[in-house]
Amino acid sequence: MRTAFLRLGAYIMGGCVMVFLPLAAGSADDDAAPIFGIRLPAGYRDWQLISVAHEAGKLNDIRAVLGNDIAVKAYREGTRPFPDGAIIARLAWEYVSSAENDAVFGQTQSFVPGSPTNVQFSVKDSKKFADTGGWGYGQFEGGKPNRSEELMITCAPCHARVSSDHDFVFTRYAP
Repeated sequence: MRTAFLRLGAYIMGGCVMVFLPLAAGSADDDAAPIFGIRLPAGYRDWQLISVAHEAGKLNDIRAVLGNDIAVKAYREGTRPFPDGAIIARLAWEYVSSAENDAVFGQTQSFVPGSPTNVQFSVKDSKKFADTGGWGYGQFEGGKPNRSEELMITCAPCHARVSSDHDFVFTRYAP
C-alpha cells in the first residue's frame, strides 16, 4: 500500500513538473529585450556611478549612468574599445521642478528626479554583437523589457553616430 501511495505521489509530481516546465522555460525569453536578448543584470543598481545627464527636448529626463566593474575600469583607464563583458546602465527619470525646494530658495531653481521612465543597457560582446559594433542593447520599463523591435533597431544606428574612438558610447567618465 505504501509503495502504491509513493508511486502515485511521484506520478503527480512528475505531471506537475511536465505541465509547468514549459511555462518556466517560456518566461526566460519574456525577460529578455527583443533582437539582442539583453536581460536585467542582477544587482545593477549597486554599480558605480559613471556620470549623470539631463536630456532636454521631448525626453526631458534626468539620467544616472552606471557601470559594472569591467566598464568602470575601462572608463577610468581610458581603455577603448571597451572589453567584452562591460555593461553600461542608463537609469532615467522625469526631470521635474521641486516646489518644496523652490519654496526654500524663493525661486524656481531646483529640479529633481520624478517618476522613473526606463532603464537601458549597453552590453559589450564583440563576437555576439559584431554586426552592431560589438554592442547589444536593451530597454526596460517597470522591470519588464520593452518588446518593441522598432525601438530596438534604432539603438545601434544612433550609437554608430558616436565616434569609433569612443567605441560608440555617448557617456564620458565624470570622476
